Amino acid sequence: MQSALLRIAAAAFAVAIIAAPASAQRRGFPTPPLPDEPIVYHTGEGTDIRVTVLARGLDHPWSLVFLPDDSMLITENPGRLRLYRDGALQPDPIPGAPTVRTGFLSGLFDIKLHPDYANNHYVYLTYSKPVGEKDAQLAVARGVFNGRALTNLEDIFVGEGVNSLSRMLFLPDGTLLVSGYGASGEFSQDPGSLAGKILRINDDGSVPNDNPFVGREGYRPEVFTLGHRSPESLMIHEPTGDIWQVEMGPNGGDEVNILEPGGNYGWPLVSLGRSYPGAYQPDKFHREGTIDPVVSWIPSISTAGATFYTGDRLAEWKGNLFVGGVRFGEIAGTGQLARVVFNENMEEVRRENLLTDLRRRIREVKQGPDELLYILTDETDGALLRIEPAD
Repeated sequence: MQSALLRIAAAAFAVAIIAAPASAQRRGFPTPPLPDEPIVYHTGEGTDIRVTVLARGLDHPWSLVFLPDDSMLITENPGRLRLYRDGALQPDPIPGAPTVRTGFLSGLFDIKLHPDYANNHYVYLTYSKPVGEKDAQLAVARGVFNGRALTNLEDIFVGEGVNSLSRMLFLPDGTLLVSGYGASGEFSQDPGSLAGKILRINDDGSVPNDNPFVGREGYRPEVFTLGHRSPESLMIHEPTGDIWQVEMGPNGGDEVNILEPGGNYGWPLVSLGRSYPGAYQPDKFHREGTIDPVVSWIPSISTAGATFYTGDRLAEWKGNLFVGGVRFGEIAGTGQLARVVFNENMEEVRRENLLTDLRRRIREVKQGPDELLYILTDETDGALLRIEPAD
């Protein structure tokens, strides 16, 4: 029954894509300039918000993290680390960032602080590490930030067979989750490959003894979950302690999953999406032994960073999930910030699309220490935005 319902839903929602001519999908929409003055939006649930541009001129920013003094470290995909401090983007990149392999789906990605950053000042980065003249491997680097530069940088983990689009999450036990890209699907079900997996390592890069596949023949011991396509965000749902993961599907089929150690999330054996030429990819929406998503998008919004809002300053949004989207239905210039509302059982009840008129690729969304939301737009002239109550 569930498979049939999913098939009906997929067919209904996919009409917008399959009915549009390919040329129209390619053209997209022009991107208007961001305004100098804050924008006020009247949104659902009685929450009026003001969106302010805090900084411009970022080159494809990818992730951000807040420092104890409320300044921010921001990664730029071409390989630079930037500092936003005292209300301004500092003009020069921070020295000490790793050398990255740039190109399609390659570069500098996520950034996280060690849970004991106040004492050790460790900063973690995921990036495409150059190998030879053209190849790359996914690496997790750790360095010490002294307020001016990143020092003592070292790779604590290098994963062969995977090289791009990686996110991280420190768990309450101090271990680190690292996502491995697997869009081709060739290795996502291969337990001996790191591609299409969520990995779990210690903060020094070693393998935890309690990983689900440690000691199992044919399985990489780092593997925490498998069957992923393009993991785009990892987060803890604080009331329950569950690990949530956002994943970009093919042409449709973006999904939000709740991770279970050792779980298989289906790609490429099952998916709610279509291949880019239009056929379902694959033609199955559920398979015994795989775990279904709790939220999905058909057509795709090309999901990116995500966060649960836990503050009080945007009180009507407390407990909502916010997911960045870089384009809707494969049409350029249609980025958005999706807001998803759940009931007490964490079942989706409604959603709202925000910031669509900006026509920006929303790459990252984070809640700040001030309980406001901060957004990164993934453009050549990318921006840092802040969402706050309009009043």
